[in-house]
Amino acid sequence: MTDSLLSKAATMEIPINSNGDSRSAEDDSLEQGAQIGGSLDEIVGTLPVAMDLQQVMVSGPNLNETSIVSGGYGGAAEGIIPTSSIKDIRSKSRGITPSQSAASRIANQPGNYPAPGMHHSNSNPSLMSEEATKGVAVEKFDTVKKWSINTYKCTKQMFSERFGRGTKTVDLELEAQIDVLRETKLKYERILRLARELTNHFYNMVQTQQALGDTFADLSQKSPELQDEFGYNAETQRLLCKNGETLLGAINFFVSSINTLVNKTMEDTLMTIKTYENARLEFDAYRSDLEELSAGPRDAATMMRIEIAQQQYQIQKDKYERLHSDVTIKLKFLEENKVKVMHKQLLLFHNAISAYFAGNQQQLEQTLRQFNVKLKPPGSDKPSWLEEQ
Repeated sequence: MTDSLLSKAATMEIPINSNGDSRSAEDDSLEQGAQIGGSLDEIVGTLPVAMDLQQVMVSGPNLNETSIVSGGYGGAAEGIIPTSSIKDIRSKSRGITPSQSAASRIANQPGNYPAPGMHHSNSNPSLMSEEATKGVAVEKFDTVKKWSINTYKCTKQMFSERFGRGTKTVDLELEAQIDVLRETKLKYERILRLARELTNHFYNMVQTQQALGDTFADLSQKSPELQDEFGYNAETQRLLCKNGETLLGAINFFVSSINTLVNKTMEDTLMTIKTYENARLEFDAYRSDLEELSAGPRDAATMMRIEIAQQQYQIQKDKYERLHSDVTIKLKFLEENKVKVMHKQLLLFHNAISAYFAGNQQQLEQTLRQFNVKLKPPGSDKPSWLEEQ
């Protein structure tokens, strides 16, 4: 009977080996029996403790709170090694401090969240870049979608207007001013082209006069019997060449001013008019779309589409009215600027041409001073001797 009690007590005192010890239960019982001296009374005294241990095993203890027993149950306190100390040793071997391991253990428990200062080591930069790329792609897709819808509506409206099936918003007074501007620009372009041709022809004539004057001067020195006659003609050609250069300066100034008026001022106004016409087409397209939706059934889906169309219509209407005002103001300023510029340039052109062909050199020079036309000194277009080296 004593043997049966001893074996039962030894069996119920089997310690929990959290480190995976491969020793059998019999070896542990023998070792414990040797440590307690084999006394029956002491073995019986350990029965409640063994029963408590069995209850702990049944209730399922937390393995993190178990201890590794080095020796028999009820040994000295210094023989008990907490499991947490072994985990700290393993963390140190991996370069992790006990505080870090404890913090990570707490953060990994259910219901706990990482501290604000902690960063996850599994954050992948490639995933972030992929999400950013997807965001850009979605934004581009939305832009293309909006452009496609707007282009479809405008194309539909344009064909409807050309075939007489659609209505068009027209400001008769403004349209008449735009037509006048386009015709005026064509006529001024013709004036500019002819003035440039005159400049080229007159420049060639001045160069011919200069060459002819140099030839007369050379012959006056080599022909004593015709020295006076060649000399008179050489002086006349030189004077005509000088006056011709002065007239060329006036014509070039005239051409430059007309070019600025036509290709900058008028062109800028026409670009604004083109933007206005595009806005007018978009406005009519969204207006027609709103009218079609309003004439249809009034269910929930249609009412939502009507509300969206009303918002788009209001946006296009504001844009159209703003550009309409801009075009009206620019046309007014352009007309005032055109009258002012052409009055000055036409007076310059007339006085310079009249003074040149009248042979009035003083009147020609006075005309250039009156209109602040500065002539380039002779030979200014030629490179200096230093640049030629």
